[in-house]
Amino acid sequence: MGKLYTSNNEPVQVFEVGSHNLLAGPDFFNSKVEIGEQLWAGTVEIHIKSSDWYAHHHEQDPNYNNVILHVVWEDDVNVYRKDNTAIPTLVLKDYIPPQVLVAYQELFHQHKVKFLNCGNEVSNASSLVWENWLERLYFERLEKKWNLVDHLLKESKNDWERVFFIMLTKNFGVKINGDAFFEIAKQLDFSMIRKIQNNVMQLESVFFGVAGLLSEDIQGDYYYNGLKKEFQFLKTKFPLSENYMQKPQFFKLRPPNFPTIRLSQLANLYFLQRNIFSEVLAAKSVEEVYELFAVAASPYWDSHYTFGKESGTNPKKLTKKFIDLLIINTILPIKMGYSKHMGRDVSEEVVQIISEVKAESNNVINNFKELNVSLPSALESQATLQLYNEYCIKNKCLQCVVGHGLLKGKA
Repeated sequence: MGKLYTSNNEPVQVFEVGSHNLLAGPDFFNSKVEIGEQLWAGTVEIHIKSSDWYAHHHEQDPNYNNVILHVVWEDDVNVYRKDNTAIPTLVLKDYIPPQVLVAYQELFHQHKVKFLNCGNEVSNASSLVWENWLERLYFERLEKKWNLVDHLLKESKNDWERVFFIMLTKNFGVKINGDAFFEIAKQLDFSMIRKIQNNVMQLESVFFGVAGLLSEDIQGDYYYNGLKKEFQFLKTKFPLSENYMQKPQFFKLRPPNFPTIRLSQLANLYFLQRNIFSEVLAAKSVEEVYELFAVAASPYWDSHYTFGKESGTNPKKLTKKFIDLLIINTILPIKMGYSKHMGRDVSEEVVQIISEVKAESNNVINNFKELNVSLPSALESQATLQLYNEYCIKNKCLQCVVGHGLLKGKA
């Protein structure tokens, strides 16, 4: 863009843009701008026309008394603060080529209904630029997943194994039962899990009991009644409760995702992998994770999906597709966060693992594929979910390398 000047031909240099204000008041706070030879600190207001200042009655609002620069597209009137001092004005149309404005308008208004503003042009982005952008977007999404982990760490006084257990349990519940499983895990004292970890029946009885799945009277089911008896015994030793707000659901779930199956698989995982947290941290490939999670529900569930009702015989093993979801939503956020906490950088290791995981399949990802966007792994699919949710649907095209590149190419 070159050097900037106010409408009065004073040179302008921006040292700090400041913070974008999304509430009432000037558009940017804590900006630092040199105008002429004077360095100013204050707020910046943006309008299409300078006369909008008066149309919005800013001259009567004390919040606008410290505006140091008025940025407009068209300067159609001189603007003054409440004390009658003139506000320097930067006129953007003096610096932005008309073809860029046309390209920007086309980007948003070319089609009335479309998946992305940039449409098919997203697939024309430079492969190097696109790959770097996707990697950055992936880590943005990873950081977002980390927020819940960070909150749990503070609650548990940095008990990483407990936090891992809570997050893992939540994601064993998948979308429909995730919140219910999350609350179940939070209620359990993890020191108790450590004490009963060498007894899979006790683990199952605790998980099923706290989930409210042992409250019925089922005659003749040795497994169910054994769990129920074990849970009543454990309630005398540990603070366990069956009273909670949300009960796991079976409705709208495929049988392999029934809470009975998932809780049994989780119990068997902690029974077979006594040091699962440290093993996960040490894993450096997807295959290593697959080996750690090569578990199945207890033998009873080979011929059942719910208590007391037999089905065809079929071992209920964790599938690679399900483990992939655990890698995406639990293992890598925990691995990244723990390593940062310990002062180590495992970014390359995380990229290596996520690049070995197959891309998920959902409407957003499928729409990107229809635009000829290559999504060979979960790194790209997770990144495009971040792109769509945080940039595309919010029309933040100027903050996206694709949108920025399209406009720059037409300048």
